[in-house]
This record gives sequence, C-alpha cells and structure tokens, in this order.
Amino acid sequence: MHISFPLLAAAACLAALLASAPAQAQEYPSRPVKVIVPFSPGGAVDGPMRVIAQELGKRMGQQVVVENKPGAGATIGSEIVARAAPDGYTLLLASQTNAISASLYSKLAYDPIDDFAPISLIGEEPGVLVVNPALPVKTFQEFIAYVKERPGQVDYASSGNGSGQHLFAALLASSTGLKMNHIPYKGSGQATTDLLGGQVMVSIPGTAGMVGHIKAGKLRALAVTTAKRSEELPDVPTVGETVPGYEASAFFGFGVPHGTPKEIVDLLNREINLALKDPTMLGKLKDLGGTPIPGSAADFGKLVADETAKWEKVVHAANLSID
Repeated sequence: MHISFPLLAAAACLAALLASAPAQAQEYPSRPVKVIVPFSPGGAVDGPMRVIAQELGKRMGQQVVVENKPGAGATIGSEIVARAAPDGYTLLLASQTNAISASLYSKLAYDPIDDFAPISLIGEEPGVLVVNPALPVKTFQEFIAYVKERPGQVDYASSGNGSGQHLFAALLASSTGLKMNHIPYKGSGQATTDLLGGQVMVSIPGTAGMVGHIKAGKLRALAVTTAKRSEELPDVPTVGETVPGYEASAFFGFGVPHGTPKEIVDLLNREINLALKDPTMLGKLKDLGGTPIPGSAADFGKLVADETAKWEKVVHAANLSID
C-alpha cells in the first residue's frame, strides 16, 4: 500500500494535536499560580483567601501567590485578569463587587461576564449592620428611627464606591427611606479602623472581620443581611425580620480569563472543592467567619449572572453611576 508523505505529515500533526490537550492539563501547573485579589491587604476577604491559597498550593504542588490589586470597585484587579493569558496561571478572586460593577460603571475596559470563565464558588457570608457603641441605639428598629429623625446627618462607611458594603447600605436606604451620607474608603481595613475609632458610626461589612470586634464589645451588631440568621451571631436578627424582602450576601469565588482550557478549569474546580472539605481548612475558615460552599463551575456562573441582574436593579433604583 502506498501512503504519500503529505498524508503521513497530516496524520502526525493530528496525533500531536490530540496528545497536546491532555498533556497541557497533565503538566499544569508547572510554575506558581497567581491569584489577583482586587481589594486592599487586611480586608475581610484577604484572610480567608490566603488560607485557601496556601491549601490549594499544597494540593497542586505549586505555590499559589496572592497579589492585592485594589481600587475602583475591584475593576483594576479584574481588568488585569481579563487581559491575562488564558493559561490558568492568573486567577481572580471574584465577588459580589464584580456583579455590582457590571452596571455601576458606565465605562469598563472589559466585560464583567463575557471576559471571565467561572471556576468555583468558595463561600458566602452575611453582611452585618454594625454601629460604634457611642451611637445611642441598641436595636435595628431604634437605628431606623434614629436615622429617620436625622435625615442626611448620619455617615456610613464602606470599603469603596461600588463595593458590596456600599450597595448593601444603598439597598437598605431604598428599602426603608433612610437618608445617610456615604463615606467611601480605599479598602475595608481603614473603614474598620475609623468605625472602631468613632470617626464614622455605621457600616455594613461582611461578618468575617467583625465577629471578634462584636464579641469584644467594640462594635454593636444590629442586624445581618441574609434571609437566615448567622451561625456566628445567632442572637442578631436579620434585616428582613423588620424590612420584608431585604436580602443580600457577600460571596467570593475563583474566575479565570475567558478561553482558559476546560481541562484546566476542571482541574482547578476539583482541587478547590477538595481543599474546601479539608478539616483543618474548615476550622481556619470558621475562625475567620467564612462558610465554605463547594460547587461546580456552572453553579458559580449562574450565581454571578443572578447577582449581576439583582444589583443592576438596585444601582438603577438608587440612580448610582461611576464614569
């Protein structure tokens, strides 16, 4: 039988292509993996993220490096990942801030949905309405009455324009008719410092960084933002118990640039889910106030899409926009 050289060459190329796809996944990761955290160091998600990165690095046999790239409502760090090579070596810590940015920013250099591929949800946590103890209110109902009697006189802190803390408060204001002044900070660390010091009196951060301050009496918790009460703060009522229909939660998970090979996405999803089941890891995350939630890439993608649609309504209702 006669086989031409061009046919042999084509067959060899096809064999090489078929072999290269699984090989790419088998060789991954062959160097350190970088996780871009689009928030400042010391923030509410920074501690849990470093715990997860350390465990994930152990599982994959490569260092997982956390890099903080804060600013502009998480859009600076997100753009870095959107423009990175789709090879699995640059991950994004995605959160509700990404879902908010999709409608809050009129001009973005990337598409908050289409330029990323979801990997896995990591966890969710309630926001908690906290006040400095110097504010003369002991309950959520007293807080509403106090602010309504002083429209425009009460300041609330957030980790920045367009952050979850900002929009959680905006949703509360629109749901109750409250009029408060927004004081945006360049990260939750400084916002918490000023809240503890009494420079501002109110904030709605995630519970992860607040439980210790609340139990120590340095801050007073008035309500949590989720539909159910928090396991860490079981005596604190939900906002929804007083304001029916109010519900908001902070979430965080991993994403990669669009076009990252499915084999790599699947490998990362598997290793992240296994890391979240590790007993030592669960203990560390619980100490930090986080609730791990393993799941599929599709699950996380649906969550991001649903949250984007939800916060678009809040942004438009509050007439918020950032150029």
